Amino acid sequence: MWATVGAVRRLPAAWRFAAGAIALSAASGCSLPGFGAPDPKSSEGESIYSLWQGFFVAALAVAALVWGLIVFVVLRYRRRGDEIPDQSAYNIPVEVVYTVTPLVIVAVLFGFSVAAQRAVTDQDVDPVTRIDVVGFQWSWQFVYPDEGVTVTGGPGEPPEMVLPLDEPVQLDLVSSDVNHSFWVPDFLSKRDLIQGVDNEITVTATEAGTYTGRCAEFCGLDHWRMYFSVRVVPADEFDRWLDEQRAAGGAG
Repeated sequence: MWATVGAVRRLPAAWRFAAGAIALSAASGCSLPGFGAPDPKSSEGESIYSLWQGFFVAALAVAALVWGLIVFVVLRYRRRGDEIPDQSAYNIPVEVVYTVTPLVIVAVLFGFSVAAQRAVTDQDVDPVTRIDVVGFQWSWQFVYPDEGVTVTGGPGEPPEMVLPLDEPVQLDLVSSDVNHSFWVPDFLSKRDLIQGVDNEITVTATEAGTYTGRCAEFCGLDHWRMYFSVRVVPADEFDRWLDEQRAAGGAG
């Protein structure tokens, strides 16, 4: 086991430089790739995105260390004769290191996870508007109760939710029958709709555009048809859309 500890100290200079560069990049907040995750289009999604990046970098660091030590020890201490290496029943310092280190890593990752969860689940105390998101077999209804506007989808006619850009919006999630799940992949978060459970989320869209949403909880035969769209527009355009909906009777 002392060979393994010694291997860390004798790592090639290039490896030590690379490890230092990774640590420096993480500390300075350099831009990292998404590692397969889409760019978040909401402030809540940015917390999840950063957490995913951190977990991926941690996994890469651990994998690089483990594989680097394995390769180094195999090459440096490969068999060169019939001599038997020194034997030891135990080594307390090494055992403490490889026991405590994983616990510290898990504790740090857990702390970042709790922080990200709070950022996603905390409710804005002063949302610009509130939308009742009603899921039913097999479509959606979006009700803007304060504005008197309702948008209802139907078979083959997915509804559209309109959100103001850079403004917090409270979504009250309600199921009228079985369990559903509100999911907009570009927002990087989703939440279930369960009868008898008050689920509320705050969404703050950060980029204008149109995004696809869907039900992420199998809810019956036509579950696959439960699509909807989310259109994010500037605040003035959002106000005009509300005026147009009210002029048309408040139903879309």
